[in-house]
Amino acid sequence: MANEMAREAQAEHGARHRAIDRYCAIEDEFMAGLEATGIAFAVRDEERAERTRLHVALKEAGARIRNGGASVALGPLSVGCVACTGPCVSRSFALTNNCHRDCFFCFNPNQEDFAYWCEHPFPWRRQLDELAAEPEAPACIALTGGEPLLMADEAVAFFARAAELFPRAHLRLYTSGDLLTRELIDRLAKAGLDEIRFSVKQDDEPPMLEKVCERMAWAREVIPTIMVEMPVIPGTEIFMERLLVRLDRLGVDGVNLLEFAYAMWNWPVFESLGLTLRNPPRRVLFDYTYAGALAVQGSEEACLGLMLWARQRGLRLSLHYCSLENKHRAQVRNMNEASARIHPCYGFDYDDYFLKTALAFGAGREPVRRALRAAGCTALRDDPEEQALSFHPRWIPEARRALGSEAALCLSTNVIAQRDGVPYLRELKVEPLSSAPLRLDPVTDEADEGAPCLGGYPTTDIFCSISAASSSAEIVCVGTPASKLK
Repeated sequence: MANEMAREAQAEHGARHRAIDRYCAIEDEFMAGLEATGIAFAVRDEERAERTRLHVALKEAGARIRNGGASVALGPLSVGCVACTGPCVSRSFALTNNCHRDCFFCFNPNQEDFAYWCEHPFPWRRQLDELAAEPEAPACIALTGGEPLLMADEAVAFFARAAELFPRAHLRLYTSGDLLTRELIDRLAKAGLDEIRFSVKQDDEPPMLEKVCERMAWAREVIPTIMVEMPVIPGTEIFMERLLVRLDRLGVDGVNLLEFAYAMWNWPVFESLGLTLRNPPRRVLFDYTYAGALAVQGSEEACLGLMLWARQRGLRLSLHYCSLENKHRAQVRNMNEASARIHPCYGFDYDDYFLKTALAFGAGREPVRRALRAAGCTALRDDPEEQALSFHPRWIPEARRALGSEAALCLSTNVIAQRDGVPYLRELKVEPLSSAPLRLDPVTDEADEGAPCLGGYPTTDIFCSISAASSSAEIVCVGTPASKLK
């Protein structure tokens, strides 16, 4: 009997370890491939103690910790930021990939067909018409680049057409700002532009910074919302403090502090600045489409520290920290939320927007099964090959009590992907429950819905219902091991 129990325990631990190790091996291979390119990572740090400390301090200062900490807001957000990871349609367009600046950290060269769209204009008219043919109207539309104002007449025409097609949509422009004139600002305002986001460069010469700040003051007179959006490079905190003070005096509405990222090119410049990359680079490995590939070590802490400093100094402008992970959140939500009820064993995580299922292994399956059935759980999924029992994460407390602890439980993270045009459930990670984040209630959406936006812009069109799209009937699940839905 003792030997049988020992074998069962060994089988349980073996199955659990195999499930975890499978994805650890994938991460090791990913890291080895990156390091082979010559880039340098910081010492591995999964605890992120300084980040946690800053979150606590910022929350005490009135900040909202959004999307599981991927976004932090002090004061009203731009409606565009709310929509970015919200349950609505929000689209960005470009006129060209060309730019008159030469930022060493630019993400654009990491985009697909970058060179082609430097030589050819984007077909924005057709793209807007195609968007108008979709069943749901966009809440927000952005024009980015490249530098859109290299094609100033086209930029004006873009916003005029967007306002005509989508009269309720919030329209915003991303620009370096130095190409703006008073006449162009007036034309953009008449075309329906709601917001300009200026990109300020830490290495700009003083005359250029003066010029951009002057353009902000001009735009402030006629454009409803003026923002600055820029990455924070570790080591530039003193410059950033002085800039925040100046922007506050100018009456800028808000500043988006972006996590600095390496876009898989120009590493020698990063290395010359003594920069390293965060380790681990991502909590969940996936084919993310955002071109900013890997976060720079220390940028997040610098952003959060600047926000806290600004509030302690009494600055009035709104501040928003947007991490690289937050950019990924938008993609993952768009992929997963419409299929949030694909199977009763999977729950939609409202922090990172992945689909998650809880797992018990080996001999632990039967006591968990009995406890969950006794508690009223009717949806359980067996995987004999993996010696795993899957169930909805809402039943984790009952499973924990059945086993006496959570040590034998895991959480599986998944995304709805496409294979030959057929949707399927793709497992991305299995990890111990003790280290796995989970949020089954929409706390960020609820807080955003009740919070004011910059310029008093309403959030009515952002928090639209998607329940009609949540159906498992349209999903054909294939693949192993996570999508053996029976």
